[in-house]
Amino acid sequence: MRSFFIGLLNQVLRRNIYLIGDTHFDHHNIIRYCHRPFRNVQEMNKKLIRNWNYVVKDVDTVYFLGDLTFGRNSKPPNYWLKRLNGKIVLIKGSHDRDISRKAVWHKRLRYKGHRFVMVHDPNPKKISVRRGEWVIHGHMHNNHMKNYPFINGARKTINVSAELINYRPVSMDFLVSLDLGSIKRMDTINSKPERW
Repeated sequence: MRSFFIGLLNQVLRRNIYLIGDTHFDHHNIIRYCHRPFRNVQEMNKKLIRNWNYVVKDVDTVYFLGDLTFGRNSKPPNYWLKRLNGKIVLIKGSHDRDISRKAVWHKRLRYKGHRFVMVHDPNPKKISVRRGEWVIHGHMHNNHMKNYPFINGARKTINVSAELINYRPVSMDFLVSLDLGSIKRMDTINSKPERW
């Protein structure tokens, strides 16, 4: 009986790591530009918050890969950050002018035998990638799927722009479970991986 409660306690206290980028809260034009399935910005904002908070618990860590909000009349970043669960690590995006001073340009992470570098823009001129690292990024949305699908095994990139991951954070455990080294290409999180 004691081991049951210890197992249950471990499950409850388990901290997960999640990734997402390019929510673009309050950005009217992103709906049309990226063919987002929302009638208006209010519907999009509500769905993004609901999806995030359904998946992420307060003890979890979320690496946010840039472009939290955008637009002339958009609310400030802290307005949105206060509504989102988890400990959020901000990686600065191309539209993050008013984001916290705690935001960084990139972050490296070792996870279950894999090495990752997280950055908003995957342009090789903007980040040095170490041998064996996967680049987790945003910025490319679903408009550059040829070169930047959800997973590109040849480039060793993982695109976590909101459109490619069903508008909800994706867990590191899920990524690792895909057997990344065997994937040649995976267009979206819902696609069947094309293997080498």
